[in-house]
Amino acid sequence: MNSILVYLSVHDARIKRSSLEALSRAREVGKASGMAVEAAILHSAAAEMASVAHAHGASKVFCMANPIFDSHLNAPLIAGLSKVIKMSSPRAVVMASTEGVKDVLGALAIRTDAAVLPDVASFYVTSDEVTCERPVMAAKLLASTTSTHPLVFISVRSGSYEVSEGETVGTVEEVAFDFDEATLGATLREIVQTTGDTVDLSEANVVVAAGRGVRDESGKALVDELASITGAAIGASRAVVETGLFPATAQIGQTGKVVSPELYFAVGISGAIQHVAGMNNSRVIVAINKDADAPIFDVATYGLVGDCFKILPVLNAELRKIIS
Repeated sequence: MNSILVYLSVHDARIKRSSLEALSRAREVGKASGMAVEAAILHSAAAEMASVAHAHGASKVFCMANPIFDSHLNAPLIAGLSKVIKMSSPRAVVMASTEGVKDVLGALAIRTDAAVLPDVASFYVTSDEVTCERPVMAAKLLASTTSTHPLVFISVRSGSYEVSEGETVGTVEEVAFDFDEATLGATLREIVQTTGDTVDLSEANVVVAAGRGVRDESGKALVDELASITGAAIGASRAVVETGLFPATAQIGQTGKVVSPELYFAVGISGAIQHVAGMNNSRVIVAINKDADAPIFDVATYGLVGDCFKILPVLNAELRKIIS
């Protein structure tokens, strides 16, 4: 009960940045409250990533190595994490608020008899209570919530904290895991990989997001070019996704993905509150819109008022010169 356990999500054999953000914050909280910080890695190569967890603040790392975790099926993850939680007996379990975590959080809470504080922007843990702040009303307000339940799950919004390293010397405990695949209730048929050099949107340092102002394939080509030059992931507003110009997986906002890159280009995006809720943790926001009164300029670091079809060719050409 005197520890904080952080589950570290893995993608392409690397711990996700959003998970390292959560671990970095847990280290700060643990230091302030006198609690040990532990981490759990469930992946076929879990032991190889333990040193990364140590470097970011985990004094102990539970490594559960099994190829079934690479399938991203929910049942093995729920069973594996439940076992680690029973071994660790933490005061709180902290996770990045990824799509995978959202899938299993409710089932995990029921299995372990835990309270849940989801999608928070900040958190603090003591032996008596867990306090969090979470965005509400399309991220216009922050609601403060406190739980005194003996075990609390916390999922943390991407970009809420900076990734920072500590000088933690830690131990590794390898945990055996046996799972009866007959109880899965689901079969993995295929993992579809994105084509080309597409960057993972939720983990990207640079995002180029397109809105309704992009309009057509020629506008999309300009957005693709900007993303290629800057090494960015491509996102989109709900309005332009509904036209079919961009896939649903690119949607950013309250009903899409939450991103927190170092640099966010908003191209032809008006700035509806539903979209802003998914990107307002971006460090630097560059907005391009021909409407000088567009709400996106209220959250932008820099704004360019004009037609994106005229601005992007010039911007792309200048960026090519600078980068080359």
